[in-house]
Amino acid sequence: MKRQSPDTDVKMEAAWIALLRRATPAQKFAQVRSLSATTLSLSRRAIVRRHGDLTDVQLRGLFVYYQYGPELADRFQRYESQRSHAES
Repeated sequence: MKRQSPDTDVKMEAAWIALLRRATPAQKFAQVRSLSATTLSLSRRAIVRRHGDLTDVQLRGLFVYYQYGPELADRFQRYESQRSHAES
């Protein structure tokens, strides 16, 4: 088998791959879900650290912009604006 990670010991990599192969689909899904949740959380924390002076809506808008791009961020901003006017 070809090495996947040049900075990882070959025996450790083989052990990790063996664990992944033995994992059930539910265990694999749980790992993916956990990694996704961690990534989203770290992204949100970084945005708050960098732009802590913004409102919650503005922070969420930046998150959408960074994760999904300007087009969806514009749609999100319009949605939030309409929602806030409807609540008033």
